[in-house]
Amino acid sequence: MARKKKGKSARKAQQNQLPNQEEEYRKAPHTFVFPRGHVGKNIRQLIRDVRRVMEPYTASKLQAGKKNVLKDYVSVAGPLHVTHFLMFTKTDLANNLKVARLPKGPTLTFKLKNYCLVADLISSLKRPNYEQKQFMHPPLLVMNNFSGEGLHTKLMTTMFQNMFPSLNVNKIKLNTIKRCLLLNYDPDTKTLELRHYNVRIVPVGMSRGVKKLIQAKVPDMGRFTDISEYVYRDGNLSESEVELEGPDSEVVVPQHLGSRGNIKSAKSAVRLTELGPRLTLQLVKIEEGLCNGEVLFHEFIQKSAHEMESIKAFREKKRKLKESRRQQQLQNVKRKEKEKEEHKKKSLSGMKAKEADSDSMDDADYYRQEVGQEPDPELFPKRKKRKQPIQEGPVQKKSKTLLTNSKTKSFSKVHEKKMGAAGKKGQTFKHTKRDDQVKNFKRRTKPMNKAKRQPKRTFKSQSKKHSKPRGRK
Repeated sequence: MARKKKGKSARKAQQNQLPNQEEEYRKAPHTFVFPRGHVGKNIRQLIRDVRRVMEPYTASKLQAGKKNVLKDYVSVAGPLHVTHFLMFTKTDLANNLKVARLPKGPTLTFKLKNYCLVADLISSLKRPNYEQKQFMHPPLLVMNNFSGEGLHTKLMTTMFQNMFPSLNVNKIKLNTIKRCLLLNYDPDTKTLELRHYNVRIVPVGMSRGVKKLIQAKVPDMGRFTDISEYVYRDGNLSESEVELEGPDSEVVVPQHLGSRGNIKSAKSAVRLTELGPRLTLQLVKIEEGLCNGEVLFHEFIQKSAHEMESIKAFREKKRKLKESRRQQQLQNVKRKEKEKEEHKKKSLSGMKAKEADSDSMDDADYYRQEVGQEPDPELFPKRKKRKQPIQEGPVQKKSKTLLTNSKTKSFSKVHEKKMGAAGKKGQTFKHTKRDDQVKNFKRRTKPMNKAKRQPKRTFKSQSKKHSKPRGRK
């Protein structure tokens, strides 16, 4: 079935919403959740569960390698609008959770006293509600008992509030609130309880049978003859489906909701289903920078003013030493680049000079210039120059030599002498025995083709015994 096309007004409204959504996405706080060092299998699963809590403004598929350091994450955090780091570490004493604010801190270190994974909670629930659509919007943050005295409590409150986008009560849509994150601080034990719930709105003022009818899943009514039996008998509900209702869980719906049975300006009840994970945290210390600054608060260690001053002086000395090393390194880099350019210029000028000298000097002169000694006579022997024949005309033909028993004579000269003698005496040239010898010698000295030298082997050249066909005797 083909989908119906949207109208012009609907398309314009969607186009106008895109810039607003991009702006909201940039302004919203983003988080990175990753381990540091070896943490174990259970903590890695806990990291994946915490990423689900922080969705959609988190990197749910962040690949954290063993060789990655904190600077690698900080360098990537800027372009991705990341504002907070949640780092899980493991020591010999306990597992820790560090919450850091970018780019300059502070960093809060919590001791992970107890935790429970999502898989364990879902297996213990009778009717879990773990839909994928509810993770398309950020959770609603609810904080309890964070009004205690002390700067560390106020700083902890501000840190958790800035990790999630702020809500505008006048513009918020109730259909986007699908999850709730509860943070409860106990001042007596100084522990922080973290719980993650699914929020569901159900109608109030109707029988349980009617509530089941308006749900998406139609109940089985094969045992009833009429629908009235199902309605009046409360739909034959089981004990696990019984829900407690009271004035504390009832609210007046100010907007129209997408769920069935909820009407605007009517009463509805709020239902919470735990999604997980569960965390029990204890604040240990607060650092000024990003995991390397001055300690502002520590739960177990208290230092005097003199010790604090000495630590501060040591940090300042370390910072100055680091700055001086950085300046020295920059100067060395500039000096090496300058030397490299000068060496490059010298090399190019030397190459050009060598090319010019090599054109004008021979091998012996080049050896004297480079080595500084006279070369051995056997090293560069003098080549004898070939005598070029004197050209009498445009082309000079070479005379052919004939080999005889005693001496080597030129056929052309002999021919010229005979013709000259005959011309002078007025006699005709007679054919002599000498001419036949010269003619036969030229025939012997003429190169023969190799293909002609080797006679072709044919069937006729074979013996008569093999040339006859074989037959009966």
